[in-house]
Amino acid sequence: MDLKDQLKNLFPAHEEEPILKVEKSNIWLQDAPIICKYEKRKGKPITILEGYTGATSDFKILAKEIKTKLSVGGSFKDDKIIIQGDFRDTIMKMLKDKGFKVKRVGG
Repeated sequence: MDLKDQLKNLFPAHEEEPILKVEKSNIWLQDAPIICKYEKRKGKPITILEGYTGATSDFKILAKEIKTKLSVGGSFKDDKIIIQGDFRDTIMKMLKDKGFKVKRVGG
């Protein structure tokens, strides 16, 4: 007897509601490409993403997804996502899979 059968025994009048599938990413996609560039600050490499024209909250959500997926630190300042380390190729692939257009700048 699995968990659903046990719940039906406890609550016989309960009807199961259908589960609606919601897309994980409902971030606004844009026509202009997001610029992905590489810099060194205080001798340490960073990756900068800029040029997003959607809502700031969507860009913050995108920053959190990238940082979580790569397990790295970073921040969101002045409409730019700053990721610690050189992850241009990985980030560009992630954004292309989400449907964004990405342009690589700086080498």
